[in-house]
Amino acid sequence: MPIEAPSLPSRRLALKTFASLTAAGGLGGLLLAGCSRDEGKTASAGGAPAVVKKVGEKVAFKYPNNPSFDLIYLADELGYFEGTNTRPEYVGKIAAPQIIPLVGTGEIDFGSRMVPLVISAIASGADLKVVAAGGKTLQEAPHMKYFVRKDSGIREPKDLEGKTIGFNSFGACAEFVTKKYLRQHRVDVNKINFVVIPDEQAEQTLVTRNTDLAIIHAPFSGRADNAEQLVRLWSDFDLDGGLGGMAPYSAHGQFIRQHPEAVRDVVVALAKAGNWVNANTEEARKLVAKRINMDLKNVDRYAYVDDLVVTEPPIQYYIDILQSEGKLASGKVAVKDVYTNEFNPFVNKIATKA
Repeated sequence: MPIEAPSLPSRRLALKTFASLTAAGGLGGLLLAGCSRDEGKTASAGGAPAVVKKVGEKVAFKYPNNPSFDLIYLADELGYFEGTNTRPEYVGKIAAPQIIPLVGTGEIDFGSRMVPLVISAIASGADLKVVAAGGKTLQEAPHMKYFVRKDSGIREPKDLEGKTIGFNSFGACAEFVTKKYLRQHRVDVNKINFVVIPDEQAEQTLVTRNTDLAIIHAPFSGRADNAEQLVRLWSDFDLDGGLGGMAPYSAHGQFIRQHPEAVRDVVVALAKAGNWVNANTEEARKLVAKRINMDLKNVDRYAYVDDLVVTEPPIQYYIDILQSEGKLASGKVAVKDVYTNEFNPFVNKIATKA
């Protein structure tokens, strides 16, 4: 069983304004954070700088401030960083394709993007690791949905040859899960035009006939479900049973080494928030609707891995896909290179249950 999801937060916490979550740190915040990281450094045994952290010192971790359904924002709103020395520092909106590259270089400390992006970054020498599982795909709560116009004539995979598909980035779930599924149905993916469209714009781009199929992630997929001109063909649950739907949280390697207690604080806060969302789906949708300024009826829900403990099958799934797509050399990255449950105190409970 997962850790018990806490009850709905107190009135004081529930009434906290989302403005604090949406205030971007900007360049000044990044510069200040960079300066503070240099203070108190000494040389470690390996020659790399190490941070001597004073007792009680607050640790700020840099994180994107994006319009999305995200556990960092919910954990902050629900008060799960209170009582710790760790706090998020929001650094402004970051385009989805840039999140993992910026985690890999340490420009931001944490980021949530799909497993294949992390694998590819590690293969290229980036210094990062998955520290917590994130979203999971359920039939009633898919990670992403596939939409076409009702008058498009597209109903089967083969109908997509010669058409344009819009998704939020190359190298992630939308590309590889889709291509794997299409190839299984003998579709020539080289005859399909793939273009990058942010999730929040994908529905309108499809309606205006700039794309023929849109792959849209929650929470924005709910708006497309309610669009009169559109019809949903599939979800990722239909394509792979949800195996490719884990959307984990990764951290920069240097931040992990310098601030292990802060990483643990973040992982615990994320696990609590994920379990709370699973137990309070409607309340979570309301908080997200307020954050992204969207009509509640259009906000799709998310489901999360219990206690956010990382498991290996979703990682191996993408290693296999990347190798089959010619994007990853065999043996270049092993599953154990990608993740750690070291900072998740609930992993032992899961292991005991298993």
